Amino acid sequence: MSILHDLFATIEARKAGGDPKSWTAKLLAKGPEKCAEKFGEEAIEAIIEAVKGDKAALTSEAADVLYHLLVMLAARDVSLADVEAELGRRTGTSGIAEKAARAES
Repeated sequence: MSILHDLFATIEARKAGGDPKSWTAKLLAKGPEKCAEKFGEEAIEAIIEAVKGDKAALTSEAADVLYHLLVMLAARDVSLADVEAELGRRTGTSGIAEKAARAES
């Protein structure tokens, strides 16, 4: 199992447990909108570090983005397997063709 699978399993456990000492449980208790807001904040921080060119800071912010993405998915009951299945569906398809197909839908 990958670290992302392990992390997602931990997030799901925190979601179910509601431990008041858990940052994840507290964030999830605030609802999907707050989880999405926090994901957006972290994404902006990662963008800033990418522009600045600080590899260590970007690495740290990227980890924050991935964590908060998984929390946001859990808040809306979207599993990591759902996302992997979508990526699998897109495998072998040109990004341009895939985007065009979405625009037609």
